[in-house]
Amino acid sequence: MRTFRHPCLWVGLLWLGLVISAVADPMLQQEAREAQRSQAELQARIDAADDETRAMLEELRELERTERRLTRDGAELAPRLERQAETLDRREVALDTLEETREALPVLQERLIERLAQWVDSDMPFLREERQARVASLRSQAGELSTAERWERIVEAWRTELEYGREVDAWRGYLGEGDSRREVDYLRLGRVGFYYLTPDGRAGRVWQADTGSWAPLDEAQRREVRNGLRIARDRRSPELLTLPISQPLERAEEGDA
Repeated sequence: MRTFRHPCLWVGLLWLGLVISAVADPMLQQEAREAQRSQAELQARIDAADDETRAMLEELRELERTERRLTRDGAELAPRLERQAETLDRREVALDTLEETREALPVLQERLIERLAQWVDSDMPFLREERQARVASLRSQAGELSTAERWERIVEAWRTELEYGREVDAWRGYLGEGDSRREVDYLRLGRVGFYYLTPDGRAGRVWQADTGSWAPLDEAQRREVRNGLRIARDRRSPELLTLPISQPLERAEEGDA
């Protein structure tokens, strides 16, 4: 079948198409621009939402890490807090009895000083004046020292007395009073033996606690005392001495305890 198109018809159609394109193109361009702008805004909102979501996720993770750390720290602190609570309980009990302790301390101090004085008076008479002066000092300073300072002085005095029982000591001093006063060399073996020799070595005695008096030493015993004096003065190596004791061993051991 043959189709026939008139040239005028082609020209009209072409002209109509040009007119439609001229009219429609600006509108299409405007719509395209608006669609592009809407798309950009939508993408921007999507990007912003993604950033906010990521920030929230990171914050959530940080909170979870903090929770785990706090749980771990709490588990570690629980035993320590329990011990501190027990310590506080003990301190509260101590504070409750502190007033009673403070009231009892002066009585206890006086009792210890009195026992120390009795011990010095009944002990072997070595350095007696020095030891009695120490006790007298404790009594005279009762109102001058704080409770803690006086307690420290009492403990120190007792410690000094106890140390006497563990020492070997030698010194030159005086024996007797008045016209009978004379210079002698003393030797003390703890609280077991107390002796003296005259400077020429011709006379010597041992203290006897049972009778409260001096008993003479024979020549062999005086020789042993001379050896003991040299040992105490670091002039002779330590060795076994054969000497009579001043008091029963049971009593000497009680004094050393």
